[in-house]
Amino acid sequence: MKFMLDLAIDTPAQKINYNDPIMLIGSCFTEHIGDGLNRLKFNILQNPNGILFDPESVSASLISYIKNKVYKIEDLICVNELWHSWNHHSVFSHTNIETCLHQINRSMAHAADYLGKARWLIITLGSSFSYQLRQSGKAVANCHRAPAQWFNKHLLSVEEIQAKLDNCIHQLFHFNPSLNIVLTISPVRHIRDGVTENNRSKARLIESVHNLCAKFGHIYYFPAYEIVIDVLRDYRFFDVDMVHPNYQCTQYVFQEFLKNFIDEDSQRVAAEVTQIVAAMNHTPSNPETEAHKKFLKTFHHKVARLSEKYNFLEFKRELEYFGGT
Repeated sequence: MKFMLDLAIDTPAQKINYNDPIMLIGSCFTEHIGDGLNRLKFNILQNPNGILFDPESVSASLISYIKNKVYKIEDLICVNELWHSWNHHSVFSHTNIETCLHQINRSMAHAADYLGKARWLIITLGSSFSYQLRQSGKAVANCHRAPAQWFNKHLLSVEEIQAKLDNCIHQLFHFNPSLNIVLTISPVRHIRDGVTENNRSKARLIESVHNLCAKFGHIYYFPAYEIVIDVLRDYRFFDVDMVHPNYQCTQYVFQEFLKNFIDEDSQRVAAEVTQIVAAMNHTPSNPETEAHKKFLKTFHHKVARLSEKYNFLEFKRELEYFGGT
């Protein structure tokens, strides 16, 4: 008896390996994949502008890296005693304008350099809703809790989404011809928009990304949305807000990503790294016992062996921890 739908996942002919720099950009669900890859010591750069939800914000951010944009004081705005950029998440906001500007430009410069070397770009889109400043018509990535009357809310059409992403993708491939792109849709429900409006929003994203995958080579679709909504399909896989996927759910999605988008050699390395990560997270009840000292010695030996075998992995923190220094 079967209790889950089967979902066929189209995989790239050449998959991700440990030597590939990977940039991730987009919604909060991006960070579930990015954090998982980071724990396994893949070479990643995640959300240089902070969390972004809509295709307009994602496209504008990527193009700003290509153009190596440098922000100036006049690009910032003060709202609720903090300085912000309309194009960045509030993690960059600060009471001091120079500090805010420095944080933004440091991240932008790093992103521009990294994107030029990246082999993979993972884009997770969360919503088709875009917000524009009423006064200027400028699209914003984050409203920073400014008064609602400052903004117009617009549901992007499929044509608008495709046009923005199409233009961005052309520029990305011109900037970095070696780049491969993975497109995915966040399964996080934007219930503040309304249930019906959220479904309309997701449908437009899904239609748009599949059209782009059909048009371009080196673009692949990872069905995170379908895995959560159609395969798992149960509120027990969501947090108490019934909107955000819980740990069990995100780990299942991440394992599906590893299985289908990471090459076999790297999956074997990742399995060994996972053992080290689990041992690092182990909290001993009696750290002074001989048994725990033996545990540390055993894993110090394992980490040293892995470090020598895979010189592209960095294990300084683990060697210090298991070595007791």
